[in-house]
Amino acid sequence: MKDLPAALRPREKLLTHGAAALADAELLALLLRTGMKGLGVLQLAEKVLTDLGGLAGLLAAQPAQLTRVKGLGPAKRAELMAVMEMARRSLSGTLQSQPVFSSPQLVKDYLQMRLGALPHEVFAVLFLDAQHRLIACEELFRGTLTQTSVYPREVVKRTLELNAASVILAHNHPSGLLEPSRADELLTQTLKSSLQLVDVRVLDHLVVGRCGALSFAEKGLI
Repeated sequence: MKDLPAALRPREKLLTHGAAALADAELLALLLRTGMKGLGVLQLAEKVLTDLGGLAGLLAAQPAQLTRVKGLGPAKRAELMAVMEMARRSLSGTLQSQPVFSSPQLVKDYLQMRLGALPHEVFAVLFLDAQHRLIACEELFRGTLTQTSVYPREVVKRTLELNAASVILAHNHPSGLLEPSRADELLTQTLKSSLQLVDVRVLDHLVVGRCGALSFAEKGLI
């Protein structure tokens, strides 16, 4: 980094022009601070982003994935994990303080960070209060690379335990394909019918991948 002109160094650019002026690799380089043998810190940052699928992949990465990236020792991994957890908690805090409908994209971003990079399917539920604020987000079922089993009775039971007024369903597609399957549509309707019996609304079902999330509500499927 010292070999770069002062105006091109990430820290100086950030202080002069603001964080928005930095590329993804430059932002990551500020966190990493040092490179490794044969790679400067900017090159290492670019390598990490390439290995993990960009900034979205990094934010959704699990600890085991970071361990496999050459050049990320325990200290660097710890700092990255701390930053990612801070981001998740910030998004969660926002969803707890305001109705989820005030920012649908925020819900997508939050779920993408939690589920997007998982190597196996997970079915999660966002439990909401009467004002559509987040009570909790819980991963209720875990499956294999391509499928998971979801039991409506358990979803209803947990919804009642948390006294939720409505829910948002979510599951990830490790393949990265966001198009919902016919099974996904049938499951949504089954859960919607089951929860209606206890006066709980299903507001949406999101299919989450590494690079985005698809909303059933936006597609007119719910």
